[in-house]
Amino acid sequence: MKLFKFSLILVTGGVLFFNAPMVYAQKALDYLRNGIDSFNQGNFDQAIYEYTKAIDANPNLAKAYDNRGVAYAEEGSLPRAIADFTMAIACNLRDADAYNNRGHAYAEQGNLLQAVADFSKAIKINPIYAKAYNNRELAYYKLGVYDKAWADVHKVVEIGGLVDPNFIDALRKASGKNQ
Repeated sequence: MKLFKFSLILVTGGVLFFNAPMVYAQKALDYLRNGIDSFNQGNFDQAIYEYTKAIDANPNLAKAYDNRGVAYAEEGSLPRAIADFTMAIACNLRDADAYNNRGHAYAEQGNLLQAVADFSKAIKINPIYAKAYNNRELAYYKLGVYDKAWADVHKVVEIGGLVDPNFIDALRKASGKNQ
């Protein structure tokens, strides 16, 4: 009988152990949804608060770091945004969105070489990620590397993405080419 009770405690303990993370995971997702709602309403401070609660509930939730980084970027706090995008990447090395978002923040800071590296990593993870190609073509344009900008323009069109016609006009003028 004593052996049976010991086994029951292990099973009960195991169930409690596995249910506890599930409860925290659900709470984290609830906070994440609340953060998305707040963000979509333009309430970035509340979104940051909700994403922080999601991270507190699940410190490995890459999307919470990524979304909080976007909210920080919207508020103009690029160093905090970059830190959160870096945490999202640490949680999920295959998060193309986090690389793209961090690249965008680096570009906003004027660190175009680091931006290109992050956009390239996002593209390596997701070869049909038109937004990352768009961002990289703009960074190449700003760096004066027009042939690579044109290559990204053509790739975006090839994968069915859209390129801003004003960007095409500016690239034509700057590169002297009509590709």
